[in-house]
Amino acid sequence: MDPVLALVTGITLLTVVGIAFGGTFMLRVVAGGQPANTLQKTMFRAGHAHAGVLVTLGLVVALLTQAAGVGAAWSITGSVLVLSAAIFVPAGFFLSVLGADPAEPNAWIRSVWIGFGVLVVGVVVSGIATIAAAVSAL
Repeated sequence: MDPVLALVTGITLLTVVGIAFGGTFMLRVVAGGQPANTLQKTMFRAGHAHAGVLVTLGLVVALLTQAAGVGAAWSITGSVLVLSAAIFVPAGFFLSVLGADPAEPNAWIRSVWIGFGVLVVGVVVSGIATIAAAVSAL
């Protein structure tokens, strides 16, 4: 694995600790130990779930592109974009409902849409680069 991508994936693996602590927060919310209205509960669940799934997807993209022989620059670009979505999307879900009793998401909800855009670009870059590596290896 390219050393830069190895560094990125190593740092990403450490972020799983934060996601695990987020799980304990979710348990408190669901059990009623942490006050939250219905909107907040829904958005917190979505943020926590997307964090875990997108981090996992980013790590899989890094491994698949490296295994397929994708050039380092393309592999790093696609992987980092997907992993960036794992920051933007959950941040939007969590930060858009901060406060005592929000009735609707605030402007931070834009971060979710930015994250989904970044995710699409990262997956497309990685998919095309993987196909190109496979075709050139034929």
